[in-house]
Amino acid sequence: MSEREILSNYVYTIVSSLVTQGVEQVVVSPGSRSTPLAYAFAHTKEVEMFRQVDERAAGFFALGLAKASAKPVVLLCTSGTAAANYYPAIVEAKYARVPLIVITADRPHELREVGAPQTINQIQLYGEQVKWYAEFPIPDESSLTLPFVERHVARGVAIAMAAPFGPVHFNVPFREPLLIDFTDLPKQTFTPYFANDYSISPAANEMLQHIVNSTQKGLLVVGELALKTDMKHVWQLVCTLKWPTIIESLSGMRGNVPSDCEPYIVSTYDAILKNKAFKKLAAPQTVIRLGAQPVSKFLTTFITASQPEHYIVIDEDPMFRDSTHMTTAFIHARVNETLQIRETAIDAEYTALWYKANAVALEQITQYIKQETEEGALVGTMLEHLPTASTLFVSSSMPIRDVDTFYRPSEKDLHIVANRGANGIDGVISTAFGYSAANRSRYNYLVIGDLAFLHDSNAFLATRYQALDLTVVVMNNDGGGIFSYLPQSTVEKHYEDLFGTPTGLTLEHHAQMYELPYVKVDTKAQLIDAIQPAKGVRIIEVFTDRAENVTKHRALWQAIHKELDECL
Repeated sequence: MSEREILSNYVYTIVSSLVTQGVEQVVVSPGSRSTPLAYAFAHTKEVEMFRQVDERAAGFFALGLAKASAKPVVLLCTSGTAAANYYPAIVEAKYARVPLIVITADRPHELREVGAPQTINQIQLYGEQVKWYAEFPIPDESSLTLPFVERHVARGVAIAMAAPFGPVHFNVPFREPLLIDFTDLPKQTFTPYFANDYSISPAANEMLQHIVNSTQKGLLVVGELALKTDMKHVWQLVCTLKWPTIIESLSGMRGNVPSDCEPYIVSTYDAILKNKAFKKLAAPQTVIRLGAQPVSKFLTTFITASQPEHYIVIDEDPMFRDSTHMTTAFIHARVNETLQIRETAIDAEYTALWYKANAVALEQITQYIKQETEEGALVGTMLEHLPTASTLFVSSSMPIRDVDTFYRPSEKDLHIVANRGANGIDGVISTAFGYSAANRSRYNYLVIGDLAFLHDSNAFLATRYQALDLTVVVMNNDGGGIFSYLPQSTVEKHYEDLFGTPTGLTLEHHAQMYELPYVKVDTKAQLIDAIQPAKGVRIIEVFTDRAENVTKHRALWQAIHKELDECL
């Protein structure tokens, strides 16, 4: 058998095994050493291939694809620092629990650590940021090589898709020559794996029911939920418990709200938990949390100070998330049909307190959105006027906090998504592009600040290689707006240089460089008009003032605080 035939059989076995295990999409960055696999993916009709020349942006693009599809997505690059540029996206994938199959091509063993170009130590390059790492053998004629490759691919995909989802890394060395034959995928000898459903045990249900029966002041907290969560089971729990339910914007539960569950939703928790009198009266006896810890620092502080008798976390990862270290019971499971809660005991005055406070804050927020023109009110206006069947990707920093404050629950089909694994501002546009590419049946939007936009401006290279649909709304306050709310803002010396970091840049020429439609927005009416559905990629730039944003936000909180004091 020729070297070319050996190499062809090897790479097509990798691709065939990935397809058998459910991979449908791959993101490829061009490079010489990854040529055999790139050719194999490009020639395989069962796989949709996306291209992005910037590996850092490519990593986040793949992350977005996997977040939207809840399926494993392959990420392929050449050797050397190309692979190192995947690192931020891999970190986010780990902490956001997103299934990525990272394949880095490598030089053969004899070229490592001897000064060969584009060669770095790629052995376990991503360390503990991946769930599993495998070094693949050099393509050869051994009878065990292809079976090893086939089953290692199956192992890797199974690990990536085992709860909690996450990234795995295959390092694949190739010798030259790197060209292959174009042929069909070989038949696989290993069938798809069958996953565990992570059911809730009868004993766990019994324990949970006992605690619920003895709880009169209960609080249900729903953060960002795991991919593939069936929301009907979460709504069933909400309606059965009839507890005040903290619904974070990333939970996917502020849109498509069932009418019978709407009375139990508390969406203004960040605002009402700034009130001391309310916090004292609202301390819960029991907290049940589903999903990730919410964005709100005030909610975390409130629960910590309340010291509830029971704090139960239901999570698909035995390394359950709890930065407060207050969990009294943990149920290792997904939220599904095996979660069985029947009757509950509730304190009517306690629940009425939460619902009254939420109503007060909602009314204040509604009036604020109508009357004001600062950044938060503009975000609220955007949320109100986005078309139904929209997905809004939200940047970290101020945008996610504004969405959490100004997104009022409704029956409208609106889905909020963000990178809240590591909470960084890197790769936001790329992730949104990837998400939109796997989400084409919906209208796709992104709201982002000017610094986060500039941080990932190379993301738009992807628009030159494949058709994408995304409306990018940039809140340009010329700097890092979130720092204006933090203690750093009270120290004037060096503040603008280190934290405000104004650039003085506007984005019209960036749009021109990529031949994209651009709209400058100065008023609410212009914003409402600009966000109407349109095909393709476009940039909408909204100019705001950092100082005004802070002043107006604090005035809103003070108004809510004052009315709560009066009604309490």
